[in-house]
This record gives sequence, C-alpha cells and structure tokens, in this order.
Amino acid sequence: MQLDGKTKLYGIMGNPVSHSLSPALHNAAFRARGLNRVYVPFEVTDVKLALNGLRSLGVCGVSVTIPHKQAVISHLDAIDPVAERIGAVNTLSFQDGQISGFNTDWIGANHALATIADLPGATVLVLGAGGSARAIGFGLKEKGATVVLANRTLALGLALAKDLDCEYCPLEEVGAVKADALVNATSVGMRPETDATPVSRSVLEKIPAVMDIVYAPLETRLLREAGQAGCRTVAGTRMLLFQGAAQYELWTGRKAPVEVMEAALLAHLQGK
Repeated sequence: MQLDGKTKLYGIMGNPVSHSLSPALHNAAFRARGLNRVYVPFEVTDVKLALNGLRSLGVCGVSVTIPHKQAVISHLDAIDPVAERIGAVNTLSFQDGQISGFNTDWIGANHALATIADLPGATVLVLGAGGSARAIGFGLKEKGATVVLANRTLALGLALAKDLDCEYCPLEEVGAVKADALVNATSVGMRPETDATPVSRSVLEKIPAVMDIVYAPLETRLLREAGQAGCRTVAGTRMLLFQGAAQYELWTGRKAPVEVMEAALLAHLQGK
C-alpha cells in the first residue's frame, strides 16, 4: 500500500471500533484493485464534530457503526430514500463538500440469510431493536418475509415493531414463535462476553435456520448451539462481507472483489 498526497481516505466511525474488521475488509479490496486508497478506524463520541472534521479533511467515505447509525441522520446534506425509510445509516459518501447517507446493512443481511433460508414467504424472528435490527427487518419485509420482533427492552421493541408494521413478541416468550429463521441483531455474544447468548437452546431446536450478526468470535455461542440443535447457520462475517461489498461498489463504482474481501476477514479472525 502506497500512502502519499494523492491517497484517498476512508474509514469507520463508531464507539468502540477497535474490534472492527472493516479496515481489513476494505484495505484488502483496495489493494486487490490497485487503488491508492486507505481505510482507517475513527473512534467517535461527538457525531457533529466528527463529521465536520471528516469533511474538512477531505475524507471520501465512511462506514457508520454502533452507536451512531441513527444519530448521523440529522447532520447529513442528503439521504438515500431507502436509508430514510429504514431510519438508519451505515454508509456515508463525501462529495463536493456534501455528506450523503446510505444503508447497506439490509443488503448484506438479505444476501447472508438467503444462503440458508428461502426468504419470500418465510417467518423470521429478529432479536434486537437497534439500527441493525431496523435495517434487517426492513430488508426482510422487502423480500416478502414476515417479521416477528423481540427485544429485551419493551418500549424500544414496541416502537420498532410499530415502525416496521410487524408483530412484537416479548423476549421471554420467543419459544412460542413458529419461525423459519432467527436473526440475532444484538451484540449479545460479542467479545469479551462470549459465554452470553440471546436465547436458550430449547428455542433453537424449533427453528431451522439461524444467523448471528456478531462476528467476533467467528462462532458465537448462539451459532454453536444452533449447529448442535441441527440448524443451518450463517455467521456475522457473511453479513459484514456483503454489506461491505455494497459499500465498496457505492464508493468506487467498481465491482467488489468479494472473494479477496472474505479471505481477508477470515485471515484476520484466525490471526494470520
């Protein structure tokens, strides 16, 4: 990688960001295509100040992660209609001093989940009520799936269920839900709390397919127990991969080197 006065700068803003695999993902893609670009993490607490700084520095694009996916919206110059309908942004593009917001989370989630479940007509139990759950729920409905939402905090869960126009189920009652797939859209099970899981194994025994958006560790307790229960599973790296590929294509106008990006993700997780 060559860094000089012509290097275009990209990054990820969130708090925390030290665990993020996005730098490995995007830098591998830039190298594979011979692009003079670099992607770095930005730990951000004040969204408004951060965006002003990134704009002033000439940053070209930024991924947005927890907890800023909704907070950035009020500071944008423009927002993609899909992201506006979702109510969450995970991708920013900086052009001519203007900041535009997009959402590729729903694209990544649909691509990942479609590898283990037929989405049109399926009933999918989504756990969580944050920006990721919002995007995933929206994407599933766009594909013709029925969404049932469950969340630890009642008020947040009911509010998102209303926005998605879907059924809400208290988290402690998810065992009664008849679903074709389950998606954990929370951070439960992420390092360092790797012994945590959002639902019991008894719940998993009734659901054919399980996806976890958590990707550190690669195999969460949820996915391990789902596999033991006979479920088809897909790890959070797949959603990260596909949403990252969509970001790359939005920023560069070129087809993403998906295989290279996936290899970089797995190598990073395996410490190679």
